[in-house]
This record gives sequence, structure tokens and C-alpha cells, in this order.
Amino acid sequence: MARPTMMDVADLAGVARSTVSRALGPDTRHLLSQDTVQRVEAAAEELGYRLNALARGLRTQRSATIGMLVPDLTNPFFPPIVRGLEDTLGSEGYTLIVVNTDNDEAREKAALEKLLHQQVDGFVLATVHLQPDGLPDAIRNVPSVLVNRRSDVDQLSSVVPHDEAAVREVVQHLTDLGHRSLAHVAGPQALSTGRDRRTAFERACGEAGVEAVVEVADGFTVPAGAEAAERLLDRDTDVTGIFAANDLLALGVLRVLRERGVRVPEDLSLVGYNDMPLVEMLDPPLTTVKVPQYQMGREAARLLLEELGEEASSLRGRSVQLPSHLVVRGSTAPPPD
Repeated sequence: MARPTMMDVADLAGVARSTVSRALGPDTRHLLSQDTVQRVEAAAEELGYRLNALARGLRTQRSATIGMLVPDLTNPFFPPIVRGLEDTLGSEGYTLIVVNTDNDEAREKAALEKLLHQQVDGFVLATVHLQPDGLPDAIRNVPSVLVNRRSDVDQLSSVVPHDEAAVREVVQHLTDLGHRSLAHVAGPQALSTGRDRRTAFERACGEAGVEAVVEVADGFTVPAGAEAAERLLDRDTDVTGIFAANDLLALGVLRVLRERGVRVPEDLSLVGYNDMPLVEMLDPPLTTVKVPQYQMGREAARLLLEELGEEASSLRGRSVQLPSHLVVRGSTAPPPD
């Protein structure tokens, strides 16, 4: 049986061939009435017709693909974000290409260049080391949105959790329990999430009048959290509560506490950040900040789709902060007497 053509769809739907092209194109269907679009889609479905994306791309200079850079594909925090992106972008006819960078600046830049060569229509960046003077020239004209990251690059819009409010809630929770000496296992200070959460922690502790101790981890990973915890516990402090900049760091801290015979929460309270899948199943279940991961993906997709419109240049460089909140579980309690 011959493969159905656009003309076959047009004949079945009772419309012109050009109308079929518009109705099946995510960036042109809005030019037609809903009834016409539905009639064409029904005809295409009945015949098993699929629009030739490559041929369409040659005409529209669009590839219908979006490139996404992720720092660590093994981190459970990112799949819900990717799902939110795919659900939103897919409904508009776009395919998401996900690339892992391991938070390495050289790999990040190489991935950007490769995706640019493949002529993606836009970028979603969950990892970014680039400064304005290090931004590839080609990306300056490509709609791009950061997710869970901020940047000094004016052209990049961003979707991030409201770190300031969430960290204040963490400190308030611990001080309400009676803690007066708190530590923060901070993320890398080259990344906005590491800097922002550390700044918010130190400010909140200062306002609450409690001691603030900071130990900076080399990465947002379990091993980095364990190494930072070793250094922290070897210091002469009276810390009774630890706030980690993400849940993987908190897991590393928990590992070291167990190895040293420190009980959580009886001897020391522990708080994470992100509420990644399964942390409620730890022993004890982890008190952590719940970040709306799926919603972050959808919001990043929404911003990007708007920037892919005709007035893209006027919409770039926006910042959206989504509310996060503390989820109290079994890893926090009043300090020991």
C-alpha cells in the first residue's frame, strides 16, 4: 500500500494542500479555525499520515527540536523536570534532545556547539558555567531558558525555586526546635544554586541570632557531601543541625554520620533540599525543601515557546521564581540536652 501524501489528506478533509501543512504545523495551526485543524488531524489520523518534519524544516528554517543540557542524568531530581518539558514541548510538536555534561565546563561548551550545529530551535539549560564573554556567538540569537540555575548572561531567561524564602523556612524550623548552632553543607560556589542557598542561609542565621558554620562541597553529589561532612565534623563546633544544599549532599552527610555513630535526629538534625524521589523512604525519612520539579519543567517550556514566537528578542532575559516549601519528616528534632 502506498504511503499517504499531503494531497490525500487534503482530499479527505476537503481542504487545500497548503491548509494541511498549516494545520499540522505547531507554529502555524493557530492561523486556522479549530474546526479546520480538527478535520485535518482526523483525516491524517485515518490515513496514517505524518508531516515530513525534515522537509518542513527546510521551508521554515525550524528543526522542531530543543536541546537540553543536564549536569547529571543519574540525579533523580532532573527526570520530573524533563517530563514537564517533554509534556509541554511535545504538545506543540517539539522533540527534546537531552545531553549530560557532568557539570564540566568544557563538555558543556562542546555540547552547546554540537547542538547548534544540529540547528536546534532553542535550549533548556539545567547546567551553566558560561559567562557573558564566554557565550558562543551563535547562541546569542537562539532562545534559551535556564532551569534550576541563574546566570549573568542577559539573554538567558531562568526558572528557579524561591531559595531565599525556602532557606528561611529551614532555619526557622531548626531554631523553633531549639537549635542555636547550625551548619550548611553548601554546593559549589561557581553555581548559582550553591551561592544563593549559602547566602540565604547565612543571612537567615544572622537575623535569627544563631551561629552559622559553612562547609563548601566540591559538587552536588553523595561523595562530595560525605567529604564535606568529614571536614565539618573534624572542626571544633557545637553544631546540632546541618542543612545540605541538595538531597544528594544530605545523603553523603548521613552516610558519614552513621559511620561515626552519630544518630539522626537524636544527636544531630539533618535537612536536605529538592525533595527528590524516594527520600521519604530513608531511615529516618529526610526533612527537605520540596521543589516543584515538574512545574519547573513546564514553566521553562512555556517561556521558551514564547521566545520562539515572533517577538523573541523582547521576551529574553526574564526570571521566574517558583514557590518551594519545607516538608518536615523524621530527620529533624530538638537538640540533645
